[in-house]
Amino acid sequence: MADTFLLTILTPYGHYFEGRVEFLEVLSEKYSLGILPKHAPLISTLVVSKMVIRMNGGKTYNYAIGGGAINISEEKVILILDSIEREDEIDINRAKDAMKRAEDRLANKLEKGSIDYDRAKLAYIRALNRIRIATKD
Repeated sequence: MADTFLLTILTPYGHYFEGRVEFLEVLSEKYSLGILPKHAPLISTLVVSKMVIRMNGGKTYNYAIGGGAINISEEKVILILDSIEREDEIDINRAKDAMKRAEDRLANKLEKGSIDYDRAKLAYIRALNRIRIATKD
């Protein structure tokens, strides 16, 4: 049996996952983190990206995450995420519709730096991330 660590994933809707895993890969603003048991302690923010979890036993799952934060301690990792969807949970048509809506809003010549522009840009990035993970691009 491989070494594992406790992973807890929280979202605004409550607990998404809690269990022992062998490996976790996430992306912060500055670097990619590959987390194994006994990783050095760290707290960081996470960006909209792909997340990979290898479960105890070797099964690997890919997720689309909407950013958040990570807290790594000696024996556990806590993720607080804005959103999370496993690749097989992603509704590709819904993601494409969201991307199209965001593209339309961005095409309306919104002022860069405005709240509407930033929200539309983030919606576009999230939709694109979901599409890439669902289609394995």
